[in-house]
Amino acid sequence: MKTHLATVLLSLASLMALPLATHSHADYSTHPEAAEFIDSMVEKHQFTREDIVSWLSAAQYQESIVKAMSRPAEKVKPWYEYRKHFISDRRINGGVEFWQQHRETLEQAERDFGVDPAIIVSIIGVETNYGSNTGSYKVVDALSTLAFDYYTYTEKRASRKRFFTAELENLFLLAREQKQNPLELKGSYAGAMGLGQFMPSSYRAYAVDYDSDQFADIWTNPTDAIGSVANYFAEHKWKPGETVAVRANINSDPAEETVNKLIRPTLSLAELDQQGYKIMQTLSPETKAFPMRFTAKYGNEYWLGMHNFYVISRYNPRTKYAMAVFQLSELIRQSNCVKADDCAQP
Repeated sequence: MKTHLATVLLSLASLMALPLATHSHADYSTHPEAAEFIDSMVEKHQFTREDIVSWLSAAQYQESIVKAMSRPAEKVKPWYEYRKHFISDRRINGGVEFWQQHRETLEQAERDFGVDPAIIVSIIGVETNYGSNTGSYKVVDALSTLAFDYYTYTEKRASRKRFFTAELENLFLLAREQKQNPLELKGSYAGAMGLGQFMPSSYRAYAVDYDSDQFADIWTNPTDAIGSVANYFAEHKWKPGETVAVRANINSDPAEETVNKLIRPTLSLAELDQQGYKIMQTLSPETKAFPMRFTAKYGNEYWLGMHNFYVISRYNPRTKYAMAVFQLSELIRQSNCVKADDCAQP
C-alpha cells in the first residue's frame, strides 16, 4: 500500500481501470506518451537522455498491477471483512514485539515529533506487517505501467496520469539522490516502498536519516522508518494527546451523503449531538469531528472522527484504512502496556 499515504493514490485506484492497449509495450522508451516525459527529465532535471531511455526500456508492463488497482480492498470488502485482514492476534503481537525492539527510538520520535508511538507502530504493521512484506514489484515497472498504460472511462484519467508520471519522475530523482539503481528498487504494485510504504515523492519529502548515518533508508532500517513515519504525521499536523475517534449511537440511519466524507472536521460535537449522534465519552462540545458509518457483520457501526483521524487518512484517504490503523494502534497499546507494565496513555 499505500504512503503513503502517498495519500491520494489508493483513492484514485478505486476507479475501475482498463488498459487502453490489448498488448504490453515491450519498450517504454518508445511508448507514444513517453517522449514528453523523457524530454522533461533531460531539460528540467539534467538527466542524460541515454539513462532515461535505458531505464524506460528496461521497465515492463505488468497486467497484474492494473488488475490489482481496479480492485482495491478498501472499495470491495465491507468493514467487518476488511478489518479482519489487518486486526488479528498475530498482527497485535507483532506490534508489541516491534514496539519492544524499538522502544527507545519510538520514545525519541514521540519527543521529537509529538506523534503517538502506537500510531507509528500500527502504520508500519498495516502497511508491511512490520517489514515482512514490503513488496516484490520493481517500482519502475509499477510506475511505468500506471503512468502510461493505466486507463479508465472517467474524466479523471488526466489527473491519474499526472500523479503516476510525477511519481516516476520522483523515482529517478530519488535514485540519483541516494546513488541507487532505479531498476533495482522494489515496492508494492502501486509503487510504494519500504517499511512505511512511501511513494517516491513522499520518500523525498518526508524520509529522515534518524540514526544519523548519512542515509535515509526506510527500505531496511527500522530506525529511519520510525522517524520518517513520525515526520510524515508531524508535517500533516498531528496533535499530541488528542482523541482520534469515538463510537457514537444514532437512532435513525443518516443520509449517505452526510457520512464518510474525509475532509478536515468542521462540525462541533455539539452540532453533531443535535443531529442525533450521541457519545459516551466526555469531550469538549467544541471539539470538531465528522461522522462515519461502517458495515459490521450484524448492522452498522457509527463513529465520529476527530482531527487526528483525518491526519491518519492523509496516509491513505479511506475511512476503512484509517479506522484499521486506529483500532490496531489501540489494541497494540493495550497489549504492550500489559507486557511492559506501563499503561500510561499518550
